[in-house]
Amino acid sequence: MISHDLMAPIMFGGLIIFLLLGYPAAFSLGAVGLFFAFIGIEMGMFQPTFLQALPDRVFGILSNDLLLSIPFFTFMGAILEKCGLAEDMLEGLGQLFGPIRGGLAYAVIIVGAILGAITGTVAASVIAMGLISLPIMLRYGYNPRVATGVIAASGTITQLIPPSLVLIVLADQLGKSVGDMYAGAIGPSIIQVALFCLFIFFLSIFRPQDVPALPPEARPKIDWKLFKKILWGIVPSIALIFLVLGTILMGLATPTEGGAMGSVGALVLAAMNKRLQKTLVWEAMTSTMRINAMVIFILIGSTVFGLTFRGVDGDLWIEELLTGLPGGQVGFLIAVNLFVFFLAFFLDYFEIAFIIIPLLAPVADKLGIDLIWFGVLLGANMQTSFMHPPFGFALFYLRGVADKTVKSSDIYYGALPWVGLQLILVAIIIFIPETVTYFVDKPTAAFDASGPSVDPLAGVEQNEITVDSSADIERQLRENK
Repeated sequence: MISHDLMAPIMFGGLIIFLLLGYPAAFSLGAVGLFFAFIGIEMGMFQPTFLQALPDRVFGILSNDLLLSIPFFTFMGAILEKCGLAEDMLEGLGQLFGPIRGGLAYAVIIVGAILGAITGTVAASVIAMGLISLPIMLRYGYNPRVATGVIAASGTITQLIPPSLVLIVLADQLGKSVGDMYAGAIGPSIIQVALFCLFIFFLSIFRPQDVPALPPEARPKIDWKLFKKILWGIVPSIALIFLVLGTILMGLATPTEGGAMGSVGALVLAAMNKRLQKTLVWEAMTSTMRINAMVIFILIGSTVFGLTFRGVDGDLWIEELLTGLPGGQVGFLIAVNLFVFFLAFFLDYFEIAFIIIPLLAPVADKLGIDLIWFGVLLGANMQTSFMHPPFGFALFYLRGVADKTVKSSDIYYGALPWVGLQLILVAIIIFIPETVTYFVDKPTAAFDASGPSVDPLAGVEQNEITVDSSADIERQLRENK
């Protein structure tokens, strides 16, 4: 006989075990949720009426307009991955910065930031830069660890720079505006790029042999032709960034509308580069379908798990566990970031966002932490899920396109300093919250207990088309607690 107090910890532990065993996250979430729901019903710890809210929850997910922006941004990134835009920018900026130490690395960081602002996907940035710049950097004497590290890290900037997919998911789970989440991420994005460039600058001083300048014979003549090549890559990118982000931040378009315009803009850029072909569009559509299906299934599974978890008072268990930590808000933030950093070794950012954020957000809100700031902070932390060995997806992407002469150990060891830089950004956001709140329209103190009170679980109910007796039953059961 399992006591009521142990149901939530056992349920959460069971989910972690299933995920560590390698079962797909979406089906693990749904299976664990239904399994413990039936056990709870049999033992009298879970009311069957809770499950009546499940169909409406699933329908609310499928009818969520905000999530419709994910396939648009995914399609845009897939098109831009193969339209030749990255090649033009990398080649031009690489030649411009070539005469200085670390010039190729600076070019990779800048292009990674630009691609992040127009693609929103890590795979597009890492694969494009790995194919184009890695052979050149190795040819001219770059340390393989530095070359692979800067390429992987520059690709992961995409997860923090709007229109990042993870920021859309976080906004949905926190019940906040995507536009505010994007605005809050501007400052940390700039700081992250500056930290990366600063690291290359220090390497060029203390280990110049790792980041040499291009030899004189490989340096092109800096003339109008070179600047024309650079402008041909950058100007359309800036136009597309304004079309997508500018309209969203100015309130002229919703994220879904911005994503739709971005998809059209990506097709136009592909046509300008004479790369718009039937095979390109088909591959982009196939990639979009797979990613979107993965997101929806994970979200449905997490909804089943979350409904059961709350039914056995798991939300109260998490709240008591986290609010009782020493140090108050700072102690909570340190514990949460360590926990998310550890989970990122095994789970990707979608799984973390859908499983963990709904559990953490109510506690953060109760402690008076601004949820926009909290979302950006966790987004910065979840960058590391792409970078730290052994399961970082950016490292897998790079391993897939790198030459066989590049050792996997070089890729893994090369990623470690950049993970450290990402963690430094997390610390900066915690201790200087103005890096996020300054860019939001109505900035609030990240630790102000009088800030807005938002139930992040309400976002799902708000997206439901109808509210019938099942939703009323769930709300009444929650209030009776």
